[in-house]
Amino acid sequence: MTTLKYYGHSCFLLTADNGWKGVFDPYEDGSVDGLKLPEITADAVFCSHGHSDHNAADKVIIQQPQTSCPYEITILKTDHDNAGGLLRGKNDIVILKSETETIIHCGDLGRKLKEEEAQAMKNADLLMIPCGGFFTIDAKEAKAIIDQLQPKLTVLMHYRRGACGYQVLATLEKIAGTMKDLRILDTDTIDLIPETGILVLTPSESLIG
Repeated sequence: MTTLKYYGHSCFLLTADNGWKGVFDPYEDGSVDGLKLPEITADAVFCSHGHSDHNAADKVIIQQPQTSCPYEITILKTDHDNAGGLLRGKNDIVILKSETETIIHCGDLGRKLKEEEAQAMKNADLLMIPCGGFFTIDAKEAKAIIDQLQPKLTVLMHYRRGACGYQVLATLEKIAGTMKDLRILDTDTIDLIPETGILVLTPSESLIG
């Protein structure tokens, strides 16, 4: 059973059926208000861009021997803003695809998707997408992309919740007002099956301080 664990901001640990572990966008100490990331052991780490709140690969211990990756990995080169990357640079969308599932982490996507990008991302089993605005797309833009791509499960990221996250980001309460079907789960870990719809996860209290 594939599982997903949330560490806050845009950082997740994906554990595949065969035990392979991949970390997305780990953040440096002090880079995200209210959060502190522990060291994580995994087989691979993916960083969508070079900003410190997404690029702390040193926080991930690559286990030896490594478990074989069950996914074909595709990187879509996109933008961190709606000005072709001139404001905040480029952003990588990571697509992991196996015979049974497709997992997508959007990083700090800052604009609408181009048609060819959307075609490569449609009907995923899991879409992790930012929604807090200012640095990335906002909740309204994220919802439009979700409607466009029709993923089975969407997990939101890169927003403000209580004391966690940047002050300039939209709060979870505001986002919930835009996404009426949003579910807020009181757990940091889920099995991908049977979850569906749009949801947020709750990081462990041990990360918050």
